[in-house]
Amino acid sequence: MSDTQPTSAPADEQGGTAPQADVHAELAELKAKSAELADQFLRAKAEAENARRRAEEEISKARKFAVEAFAESLLPVTDSLEAGLSIKDATPEQIREGAEATLRQLNAALERNKVLAINPAPGTKFDPHQHQAISMVPAEQDANTVVSVLQKGYTIAERVLRPALVTVAAPK
Repeated sequence: MSDTQPTSAPADEQGGTAPQADVHAELAELKAKSAELADQFLRAKAEAENARRRAEEEISKARKFAVEAFAESLLPVTDSLEAGLSIKDATPEQIREGAEATLRQLNAALERNKVLAINPAPGTKFDPHQHQAISMVPAEQDANTVVSVLQKGYTIAERVLRPALVTVAAPK
């Protein structure tokens, strides 16, 4: 029976040391791969943080310079008002003419900066997104249509900045 039992030494050499060397090699390979992945992760994390920081800086600059561009477009309006006020002996016609020219400058500056007037014509259907009804009045036109505009509204880049104040035709 001793012939059928394997000896312990050859089994250790074949079954013990060779697999142990393989395990150590595989462990070393996995450690190297783990270190490489950790390095890649840290680099990606740093890159994402840098991208986030750059995006925040760009947003901050965009806000700052957007206001700057808007203010710059209003400077000619300020100059015109100051020039008009500096004339001591202006006639009412000259004052009106200067005010109309200054208003045209202001409207042009607003339009260049995407600020557009909401000024619905009489008979336009009431739009609660752009109009604010101040009162309902009896009128010959269809119900829920604009009768008159009390104050223009304004949008900026298609977003309502201030709704138009309107009177609306009452149902008959």
